[in-house]
Amino acid sequence: MSTGQAGVGIQNFINGKFQNPILNNWIDNYCPANGEIYGKIPNSSHEDIEMAYLAAQEAFPAWSQTTLDERSRILIKISELLEANLQRFAEAESIDNGKPISLAKTVDIPRAASNFRFFANAITQFASESHESVGYNAINYTLRQPIGVVGCISPWNLPLYLFTWKIAPAIAAGNCVIAKPSEVTPVTAYLLGELCNEAGLPKGVLNIVHGLGNTTGQAIIEHPNIKAISFTGGTSTGAHIAKVAAPMFKKLSLELGGKNPNIIFADCDYEDMLSTTVRSSFANQGQICLCGSRIFVETTIYEKFKTDFVTKVKQLKVGHPSESATNIGALVSQPHLEKVLRYIEIAQEENGTILCGGTKVTIEGFENGYYLEPTVIEVTTDECTVNQDEIFGPVVTIMPFKTEEEVLEMANKVKYGLSATLWTNDLTRTMRMTQKLQSGIVWVNTWMLRDLRTPFGGVKASGIGREGGFEALRFFTEAKNVCIKY
Repeated sequence: MSTGQAGVGIQNFINGKFQNPILNNWIDNYCPANGEIYGKIPNSSHEDIEMAYLAAQEAFPAWSQTTLDERSRILIKISELLEANLQRFAEAESIDNGKPISLAKTVDIPRAASNFRFFANAITQFASESHESVGYNAINYTLRQPIGVVGCISPWNLPLYLFTWKIAPAIAAGNCVIAKPSEVTPVTAYLLGELCNEAGLPKGVLNIVHGLGNTTGQAIIEHPNIKAISFTGGTSTGAHIAKVAAPMFKKLSLELGGKNPNIIFADCDYEDMLSTTVRSSFANQGQICLCGSRIFVETTIYEKFKTDFVTKVKQLKVGHPSESATNIGALVSQPHLEKVLRYIEIAQEENGTILCGGTKVTIEGFENGYYLEPTVIEVTTDECTVNQDEIFGPVVTIMPFKTEEEVLEMANKVKYGLSATLWTNDLTRTMRMTQKLQSGIVWVNTWMLRDLRTPFGGVKASGIGREGGFEALRFFTEAKNVCIKY
């Protein structure tokens, strides 16, 4: 058996056991840092999904009747085991994804642990409603019951972070799960199966099945008895899922793409804005759906910002993910690197000016890795391709604006509506603009400050539904109203 990480063989995790795909189909797993194949993962079929479904179906009656305290205890144990295995999981995430190990160690794995802990606690506070019908001698109360077997499909950019963001609330609510991590970054999801067994999660409650979207993912979304699909990924894939699942009346939560505006007014706290904007532009190699990839700067400070921003971006170190000094690691794959480079070419064809970056980086000893300079492009119109399409890499555009009305129009003139960032100390302007920005999340004078109790999701082509807090628990349950006349 080929290895997915030194000493670790990637297999499906079904009914509490690790096993090879039934049809023995495999796909290569590449290391972004050096471009080499370092293992194989299952490309699971309908047969594997059916096996996982039967295991989940068998586990559901008992798990759905487990006490909230018991579910909470197991989820907290998983979070503690993740923290105890922080270094191991961070190294695996870095090798698999290409992100700096420092980022995986301080953000990805701790957040995955927090997801389990948060929903372990949230489920014990998830209350139903009751309504007394005065004058009718009746009372209504609402039951929140688990759906059954649900499907969770997560992306490659924040592999364990977003994988657990789905499966933790699904399990906490009493469902059994068939989960597919991205085939590009499978290792930490595989390792999670070991921790679930160690924590005492009953077999069949969580089944982790690996493979491509058009094989494994397709088998999940079209299975007639998987009652809900939670998906994070590209907008075109989300549209396909909706087309397949909606006629089957499945519940859908789709967290899709973003092309997020970062709007900077002259009255902002400049130094805080500048350092945060560097981070919001290039964190995780720009491969975060919440990155502020369209930067709009008020004319009066535009030239100063352009100079200062480019200076700071040029100081970012592109390097091997294992190096502590690395700020920008490798992009996730060769096809993705080529896609991002093509957008840089398009920007130049449309008269954009490359202020810094724009070319591949060769790291000594890792010449075949997928490295790219952080890139800043000055554009003259918000209607150019690189201001309309999601690039999902270390590339941002900058352009000036004169009025609040002008920048609002530009910010909203995209098909996406996931997040927006606003930098101003004018309270009335803040209130006006936060109401008018077409996005599911607005950060004011900050970025990526997340409270797990809050709803997360977007509008327009950025998806449907909300994750996070009680919104996730509502999604993974069905409401049943009971009316009793006395």
